[in-house]
Amino acid sequence: MAAGGNHLLAALTPEEMKRLREHLELAPLARRATLYEAGSRFQYFYFPTSGIVSLMHVMPDGSAVEVGVVGNEGFTGACALLSGGGDPLRAIVHTAGSAYRIKAAHLQAEFRRGARLHRVVLRYASSLVAQLAQTAACNRRHSLDQQLCRWLLTGVDRMPSNEVMTTQEAIAGKLGVRREGVTEAASALQKAGLIRYSRGRIAVLSRAKLEARACECYKMLRGETDRMLRDVYSLKL
Repeated sequence: MAAGGNHLLAALTPEEMKRLREHLELAPLARRATLYEAGSRFQYFYFPTSGIVSLMHVMPDGSAVEVGVVGNEGFTGACALLSGGGDPLRAIVHTAGSAYRIKAAHLQAEFRRGARLHRVVLRYASSLVAQLAQTAACNRRHSLDQQLCRWLLTGVDRMPSNEVMTTQEAIAGKLGVRREGVTEAASALQKAGLIRYSRGRIAVLSRAKLEARACECYKMLRGETDRMLRDVYSLKL
């Protein structure tokens, strides 16, 4: 079994992959599937090869807002792996795809060896913390129009095309805002020729213009992800 499609698995040594290979299984990521609940007993870690997983912070009243996303640049459950317990976030599949999944005990055992996987996980966890913090700040400080641009760009970054399968209602739920606000912001972007929205699909027509309209958070998020990937592939880790 190859590491095909997931950058963190691809960055591991042949010896590590040999040990993990028999425990990895390719599993579908069905849209809206909950991979784990916040604080629940942890069973599997997922390394996406395609699709997008939303990391949701759940409020005491049961409402939730997206604070991060995971695509083929990472894996779900970083906090659980580092702590040996549960994860404080809920993981829900936003865009269908596939992932290599592995039982928690097997990945934890390899992590404790302290080899390259250990260093790769620590670097990814650092990047994920930066993403969570930047997203939280963006949701608090910037306009819905800017947040939508940032959200669309981070989505297409993790897709093989310029399209994201989603609905305005789903975006509103992820951003923690009213659907009417997303509809208004999306309509403005469509009228400006930046996106095309049709039947649960949003296509980015002008990435350069969308980036110019987004807040600085997108460039910071993209820059951090790019640096993380360079680091995990580097022999200097």
